[in-house]
Amino acid sequence: MYEANPTTKPDRLRIRVTGAVQGVGFRPFVHRLAERYGLSGFVLNDTSGVLAEIEGTSLDQFMAELQREPPPLARIDGVDVTPVPRNGQRGFAIRASVPGGDGQSRIVPDAATCPSCLDELFDPASRFHLYPFVTCTNCGPRFTIASRVPYDRRNTSMAHFAPCDACEADYADPASRRFHAETIACAACGPRLSHSPHDIAAALLDGTIVALKGIGGFHLMCDATNEASVQTLRRRKARPHKPFALMVANAACVEQIGMPTQSERALLRHTARPIVMIQGNGRLAPSVAPGLDRIGVMLPSAPVHHLLFHALASAMKDPSGPVALVATSANAAGEPLITDDAEAHRALAGIADMIVTHDRPILARADDTVMTVIDGAPAFIRRARGFVPDPIDLGEDGPAVLAVGGHLKATLCITRGREAFVSQHIGDLTKAATVRSYEETARRMLAMLDISPELVACDLHPDYRSTLFAEALGPKILRVQHHAAHLAAVAAEHHLRGTVLGVALDGHGYGNDGGAWGGELIALEGAAWRRLGHLFPLPMPSGDRTAREPWRMGVAALAALGRGSEAANRFPTIPQAPRLASLLAADSQRATTTSMGRLFDAAAALLGVCTHQSHEGQAAMQLEALVRSPTVLPGGYRITNGILDFRPLLGALLTRGMQAREGAELFHGTLVAGLAAWIGECAERTSHRQIVLGGGCLTNRVLAEGLVHALRASNLVAWLPRAVPANDGGLSLGQAAFARAHLMATSSS
Repeated sequence: MYEANPTTKPDRLRIRVTGAVQGVGFRPFVHRLAERYGLSGFVLNDTSGVLAEIEGTSLDQFMAELQREPPPLARIDGVDVTPVPRNGQRGFAIRASVPGGDGQSRIVPDAATCPSCLDELFDPASRFHLYPFVTCTNCGPRFTIASRVPYDRRNTSMAHFAPCDACEADYADPASRRFHAETIACAACGPRLSHSPHDIAAALLDGTIVALKGIGGFHLMCDATNEASVQTLRRRKARPHKPFALMVANAACVEQIGMPTQSERALLRHTARPIVMIQGNGRLAPSVAPGLDRIGVMLPSAPVHHLLFHALASAMKDPSGPVALVATSANAAGEPLITDDAEAHRALAGIADMIVTHDRPILARADDTVMTVIDGAPAFIRRARGFVPDPIDLGEDGPAVLAVGGHLKATLCITRGREAFVSQHIGDLTKAATVRSYEETARRMLAMLDISPELVACDLHPDYRSTLFAEALGPKILRVQHHAAHLAAVAAEHHLRGTVLGVALDGHGYGNDGGAWGGELIALEGAAWRRLGHLFPLPMPSGDRTAREPWRMGVAALAALGRGSEAANRFPTIPQAPRLASLLAADSQRATTTSMGRLFDAAAALLGVCTHQSHEGQAAMQLEALVRSPTVLPGGYRITNGILDFRPLLGALLTRGMQAREGAELFHGTLVAGLAAWIGECAERTSHRQIVLGGGCLTNRVLAEGLVHALRASNLVAWLPRAVPANDGGLSLGQAAFARAHLMATSSS
């Protein structure tokens, strides 16, 4: 940052500002400051950020103000100041952007409609009255409409909308909030919606399924209080149980359908407008989130959403009831989010009764971000719209690398200097269309960041599509073990140096021995790691099929307890259960797993909570939803030579008369107690007090909060993922951290 030098008083300064400074009104901000202090010069965008030259006698005041009160969406990472010769220029100008520079610029995330634009949206005297694409320098789409840097209209999907005279006047007026706002448009010159909000609202109230194009893609919408509509959407989308996200008009409406905490209310109002997990109150259709006690809610992120709720409120016959819409991603099962109008009409014709489009192209698909509050602070479940492409600060400079993530919940990560750019959530790489979207995202990120990576990092699993993608890029590949990457991501975002202990708890990860890991105690330092312990291995019959059919892990648990003969009574509606128990008893060499996710599946199956699941994590989520007050089973676990064995707990769940809620509370409480004792014993033995926690099971709030509190009670410092999801959506960051550490270690040796 700039500091005045009292012994040197230059008359002209060249100022280079880097960070999130394009598309946020930074040039108009500089212009206003220059006029305020009577300075001359210019300001422009280039591929490095913002470049300005100022001349006059109030340079110190200008510089202090520049750094103290930047525009709301701006983030200044650096200000480089160089004295230059005075040239006697008069006046101050915003110049046209220029190519070149060192590629340090970036696009900022999309931002929800600001209060000023919202006021104009419903002001009959405003020329933006009821215009569904109103925006200004403080809000609106950025990342999803940009094709390249610098961020100028010609480099966005607004390029083919020529501004009308009124918009041109606002754009050129230093006193206007739209001074050099690249997305400026109005009903006379800008994008248009294919259907009116009134018609969309009428259709929704009539029970219709609507596909609505938004900022980063299409939503499928229906009335969340209409059970028949929700069931119809589930049937058409082939999504029998996975919870649907919801959208409501405002913060007051959230209180009608749930019981948010203060932290959750604040998160709902974030400019990203994420989906936030809150406690439900039962006023919605039962099929919105079957078997769960928490619902995912978001506030409107675009003007069209506000107009839609306005129209709904006007048309409702009973205004006292809750107004809530299902707003789920519009895509076929396993396919990427739909962004193209023609594709929407083709792919969604069998799902949606009305398809609402607009003529502003979406250049980068971005799903809704999903967040929760764990231990009093926000945590990601899915990181996308509103947060991407903001970088994660790694705390120190390092080489440029590309990390390609995993197979499920795929993301990519590129590092530049001290920054890590993690892509938006892309999805599971199980379908060709999603793989194409993944590869397209990689190319786009590399081009926009102008990076040629020194090394590509991937998962250890040889058959992941992400691994195959890395191999196709060239020979410079670093293969990183799945759970070590989970923990490295947490250490990287918290700038932890030296050796840390870590516990990775998830559903599956390829181990160094080729086995199925998922409950691992690891010592981690830079690009080096060592497995110190793991959960007791349980049989894993039928490979990947086990993850879809938790009853199989229930039978595996019975076999591990020597009680396989009880399989028929425990699972009377599953004729294969006794046969599987017999096979497990006869085959001592069958594959095993140390996975915490599969342990959850076993418990859910034994308690009769979930024997078959239609989406990942269903059994664990339904088990967690039953918990009100966790309890601990004395002797419910054993620790032997670094192996944590919960077979006594599983045996207790078989107690005659054990109710599902009682079992769920016993399971969660004993898990926390056993994990805390296991970690504490290792910390005492190794004298390491910093504990990082990662893996998809840490999205379970009961488990994560209970474990953090227990570790703190033992005077250990516990770190949870905050910058990226605990699940596989955060893998790419950990892989990138490993790759950087590997390169720095080899270059210094």
